[in-house]
Amino acid sequence: MAGKEIYNKMKDKVKDAFSSSGPETGKGKTKLSGRRVKHGYHLVKGKSNHPMEDYLVAEYRQVGEHDLGLFAIYDGHLGHTVPDYLREHLFDNILKEPEFLSDTKNAMRKAYLLTDEKILERAAELGRGGSTAVTAILISCDDSVKLVVANVGDSRAVISKNGKAEQLSVDHEPNMEKKIIEEKGGFVSNLPGDVPRVDGQLAVARAFGDRSLKKHLSSEPHVVEEVINERSDFLILASDGLWKVMTNQEAVDEIKDFKDAQAAAKHLTEQALNRRSKDDISCVVVKFHC
Repeated sequence: MAGKEIYNKMKDKVKDAFSSSGPETGKGKTKLSGRRVKHGYHLVKGKSNHPMEDYLVAEYRQVGEHDLGLFAIYDGHLGHTVPDYLREHLFDNILKEPEFLSDTKNAMRKAYLLTDEKILERAAELGRGGSTAVTAILISCDDSVKLVVANVGDSRAVISKNGKAEQLSVDHEPNMEKKIIEEKGGFVSNLPGDVPRVDGQLAVARAFGDRSLKKHLSSEPHVVEEVINERSDFLILASDGLWKVMTNQEAVDEIKDFKDAQAAAKHLTEQALNRRSKDDISCVVVKFHC
């Protein structure tokens, strides 16, 4: 079926959809291939003087005969317009790709790059800022559920499997891609500040937007795919405000006994604050087999 036809057959079944202008906490549930799935989210503003720059999405839709769970964290920098644009458009662009169901990983790669092109084209309107992103799509497939995760930047996806944390995303740090950045004519420097930055400005090597740095940045996502099975406990998506003060395994251990996904997400943000995280913190927890 063509991508446009699939998209036209889409029937929104939205349980929760969140932005920084909406409620700071919430939850929802559905069934995918007979498996009960519950999610919860929580967000707190950091101690900076600028407005909240984190946005997230947590909703359910249907494409053809397939039920979907759509979850994302968008962590903006130098303004909130780019993450807000991503909240409105990135998933729609992914679902419009003709091979979304047949080759979801490639569809996500194409949609990420296309969305970044559109953001750059509208730089006069959206401003000079940018955003990291981590997106997760659950797809019902006959008697199984497929999980596809993509990310640019340092917002992170971590899955718990029998209590063991496994990072599904990649933290795109400038030092990791220093050679590539330099080959594009850029540089990586710890000055000003105390962390590596692209051209001394941005602390991630991949992001949406950032028109002034785009020649030296990438918006190519890291994408992974796997099947949710009996070993899969829950998924955590969170901005770096959480991961700066907590390891993957610590995050999993903190909520492994929580049955309520919303309470789990709230607990993680509270623990990050207790550990003196000063950044905006947004968190989504998706529980399987609940």
